[in-house]
Amino acid sequence: MSTCSTVRSWRVLPAAIFLALAIGLLSTSVLAQDEGTPKYDLFVGYQWLHPGGKVPTPFGNFNAPTAFKIPDMPAGLGAAFTYNFDPHWGLEADFGHNWDHYETTGSVGPRFMVRTDTTNYFIHALVSYNRLAIDGLNPSNGIGVIAGGGMDLKFTHRLYFRLFEADYVWARHNFSSYAAPEFPDLRRPSLEGVRLRTGLVFNFGFPEIATPTATVTVQPTEVMVGEPVTATASGSNFNPKHPLTYNWTSTCGKITGKDTTATIDTNGAAAGTCTVTVHITDPKRKKNGEATASTNFTLKEVPKNPPTFSCSANPTTVQAGGTVTVSCTCTSPDNVPVTVSGWSATGGNISANGNSATLNTEGASPGTVTVSATCSDQRGLSTPATTQVAIENPPPPPPPPPTASKLSSCDYPNPAKPWRVDNTCKAILDDVAKNLQQNADNRLVIVGNADPKEKRKNLAAERAVNAKAYLTGGEARQGIDPSRIEARTGNGGTKTADFWVVPAGASFSGEGTEPVSPKVKAIPDHPHAAAKKKGTKAQ
Repeated sequence: MSTCSTVRSWRVLPAAIFLALAIGLLSTSVLAQDEGTPKYDLFVGYQWLHPGGKVPTPFGNFNAPTAFKIPDMPAGLGAAFTYNFDPHWGLEADFGHNWDHYETTGSVGPRFMVRTDTTNYFIHALVSYNRLAIDGLNPSNGIGVIAGGGMDLKFTHRLYFRLFEADYVWARHNFSSYAAPEFPDLRRPSLEGVRLRTGLVFNFGFPEIATPTATVTVQPTEVMVGEPVTATASGSNFNPKHPLTYNWTSTCGKITGKDTTATIDTNGAAAGTCTVTVHITDPKRKKNGEATASTNFTLKEVPKNPPTFSCSANPTTVQAGGTVTVSCTCTSPDNVPVTVSGWSATGGNISANGNSATLNTEGASPGTVTVSATCSDQRGLSTPATTQVAIENPPPPPPPPPTASKLSSCDYPNPAKPWRVDNTCKAILDDVAKNLQQNADNRLVIVGNADPKEKRKNLAAERAVNAKAYLTGGEARQGIDPSRIEARTGNGGTKTADFWVVPAGASFSGEGTEPVSPKVKAIPDHPHAAAKKKGTKAQ
């Protein structure tokens, strides 16, 4: 292998070791140590150094200087003292020295450590003072950087074995008095080396470890026999990363639970004061890893009070054939589950649905019907309740609604004056007027008809209007209010007028009829003669 290849390999190796160590730190599960974090730690051990650089040849020819590759230095001593601010971060002061020629470093900088129960992993980055002494050359002092990490294995909490520490060591020196200007790499060389260490780590200044404690609570603190109780435990001063075991016991009932919560079944237990105890253990902690706590709850005998029960009917009075809703309220003073059953009625038919029922009074005799039911709890205690419903005879059917009825009709036999109300029709209309006078709430509908052979326009309407005119202001002076009379035309196809009486509350269906237009006026029996023109002599 060439010299250049060797140099490049030593440059790559520290970076690879540093990267692998960083990945290990990130992937390792972090566990707090039972003994806490030491305030100080001191490393002392063996150090091997590969300087990783060249300097001018000692005693060389200045006119033709040659490079002297600094050999590895297997004989060395390393020491580091760290002040820990917290479980992870610390300030480190480092010293290293190697013989065989020699290189001495003094450095300071931050250190980051991940602690587990058995192993510590760390990385650090230090600013260093480097002194390099090569036989034949004056010693050179330079500023440098040390970066790397390692792994410590636990013997005891005070003593660890540093399995390895691998560091990248960089320093810049000045040998300008030995190398010609045309060889700048030898005048101010940069050393890029690797430092390996192993040894012992001593820990000091551990904090006092608090004794684990436990607490337990129950809910509720007072229950009846048969009711469940929930117990909850919590521990203090245990390692939060360690799984804990919980052992539960109870002087009453049957307790089940394996974690922080347990349930106590009090069925069949005797009344009195009961004690719940939890014993918490950290299996990974060799000493001072247990705590016990207890608490009490009161178990009372279940009282045996019968249920309270009441029923009501809605409505309380109904006609025979109607239905009634019966609702009941059933509760237990001892909070025991209850049910309603045993429904019965002295009349009609009853259908139940839980706490309510429907009474059908079809076929029931008038009088009082009593509805009964019973409320029972799961212990067999029961309470009856009744409610009453009054049954009445149904009222007589209401009278039929009033309807319009045809009172009479008139004929119109006069071919010369087919609209004329003759004496026969006037007599009929006098009877119609008498009906309206005696029944002030009645109305009258006159329906005029016409024979299809009669060619006079509006003849049916004229017959209805002339009959209305007779009733409201004819020679008989009946004086019927015109607003009480409605004139319509029909399709009877006869020479008649029909008179329909419409009582209060009734209506005239009017099928096949139409209202008479207001333009149709009554025709008098004897129209006035036409007015004579001026200058015309009488005949």
